[in-house]
Amino acid sequence: MMHAPRTLFAFPLILQLALAATSYATPFATRVVDFTPGTNGSAGFDDPGVALGIPSLDTGFGDVTPFNAPFSPDQIVSIGAGGELIVSFTEPVEDNPLNPFGIDLLIYGNAFFFDPSFAPIANDIFAEPGRISVSQDGASWFDITSIFADGLFPTLAFVDGSGPFSSDGTILSDFTRPVDPSIDWMGKAFDEIVQLYAGAGGGAGVDIAETGLPWIQFVRISQGIDDAFATEIDAFADVRPVPEPTVLLLLCVGLAGLGLLRRAAQA
Repeated sequence: MMHAPRTLFAFPLILQLALAATSYATPFATRVVDFTPGTNGSAGFDDPGVALGIPSLDTGFGDVTPFNAPFSPDQIVSIGAGGELIVSFTEPVEDNPLNPFGIDLLIYGNAFFFDPSFAPIANDIFAEPGRISVSQDGASWFDITSIFADGLFPTLAFVDGSGPFSSDGTILSDFTRPVDPSIDWMGKAFDEIVQLYAGAGGGAGVDIAETGLPWIQFVRISQGIDDAFATEIDAFADVRPVPEPTVLLLLCVGLAGLGLLRRAAQA
């Protein structure tokens, strides 16, 4: 089932301007370099292009939330045993000490929280861990050993949704900001999870410092040939540092000046 993408990019204007002032290229992966389906990938989930651009927003049965993960072939690509997906970014993803929690890269899958009794409580997580490797040139690869793709943290598309399966979100989460990896999500209800995410959109947070590389431009998700599961991938994002207070102050002054000019022109 094809779902029309949401277009409710309702970031506060000041945040939009701040992002524009600090970066010009898209923060999301822009090119599929290679895709080799594994032997047990989910049938029909074989379009690697769906892993480019922003994470999925709507499942067709409610907004994407940590309890309601993307699941359509036009939203996720399935890797499978022995398979791999390689994507690249337009600009390098830097190991930036100003990035929140030291995280530089986010990988979005279709993991989700659940409770065995089907209550909307995060008492467990459904995850299909994929191996993560990064590269500067697409030839020499460095493995990430501290975290796996398609696990913590499940995607939260909107910060103002009324429930785990609602369709009323209007304000996008920040998909370039990681969740605090130290949060205690176990046993939490939807509203509590939203608060713990603190405006972030989820994703597996990668600190590329463990590789010793100052920057990377290629990301590979792969699986072992004996894996009995299939990792699913939705998107990749370059984490962006929070704009400096001086930048925000200048933008606020600029907005105030524009307001005064508009009033003068209307007088």
